[in-house]
Amino acid sequence: MRKLIDLLSDGQFHPGEELGDVLGISRAGVWKQVQKLQDAGLDVQSVRGKGYRLAFPMEWLDASVIRSHFPHDFVAEVKHLEVLEVTGSTNDVAMAKASQGVGSGYVCLAEQQTAGRGRRGRSWVSPMATNLYLSLVWEFHQGAAQLEGLSLAAGVAVVDALSELGVVGVGLKWPNDLLAGDAKLGGILLEMTGDPAGRCQVVLGIGLNHRIPASVKNEIDQKIIRLEDLKPGVGRNQLAASMIVHLVRMLRTFSIRGFSAFRPRWLELDLYRGLSAEVRTGAENILGVASGVDESGGLLLQTETGIRVMKGGELSLRLLK
Repeated sequence: MRKLIDLLSDGQFHPGEELGDVLGISRAGVWKQVQKLQDAGLDVQSVRGKGYRLAFPMEWLDASVIRSHFPHDFVAEVKHLEVLEVTGSTNDVAMAKASQGVGSGYVCLAEQQTAGRGRRGRSWVSPMATNLYLSLVWEFHQGAAQLEGLSLAAGVAVVDALSELGVVGVGLKWPNDLLAGDAKLGGILLEMTGDPAGRCQVVLGIGLNHRIPASVKNEIDQKIIRLEDLKPGVGRNQLAASMIVHLVRMLRTFSIRGFSAFRPRWLELDLYRGLSAEVRTGAENILGVASGVDESGGLLLQTETGIRVMKGGELSLRLLK
């Protein structure tokens, strides 16, 4: 299918007969391959009398191109940069590498995930070559206690990477969502392996909507927005490079100073601060006013009985309407 994608990657219409001649298959065979591409989430358009085309030019992820966008003094920071065509989950790949002893600086990206997931075990819709799925391994030496607020600091790094590319209007929702207005642009998934009280490896997973097709958006149970809607024309390789640079620099600072180094910037980007909200814990729903975060990244919720500090990976924050 990749050869067909490459033929359609210029965004121009190509007749089925022409494609069949190049691929050595019948027009019916071309149609079947187009169906498979559409099932994989690619926006392949079909117009009678014209043929097929992709709704936008294709840019494959390429490790060498990504590295070419790194600053000269940064290149050595990423020891292993791997781009996969299809995988279950980039976080699963990175977790396996971490368990095998790979230390800080391993990065994995994929064109498509077949079992992508977000926080709280939710599935992450991951169509082919239209979004960014990235996981990064980093090693810490003081266990889980050192990781408080890391997913929030990662959110700051991603927003700053986007700002560097001229993308404006992106903010953060506690604990790990990237939003533009009330629509979700991306999310962060943090996982750990190793010694919870000592040396451990953390995998930071980032999923970002780049050019997700309208047909796929219907599979998602919340309002989303694409990077293409905010800043048309940002290439995925350039996007990946900027995110990797900002995430690695964040991790180096976080290893020394923790979340306190990023809290002021996170508060600037907090889209829910001062708004009436509800925290769902599974056991109860707690009403209050979102009031920022403390030094460890815990959500501060002003309730009728005072400030409550909310922590935990299974919590869910919702605005009250």
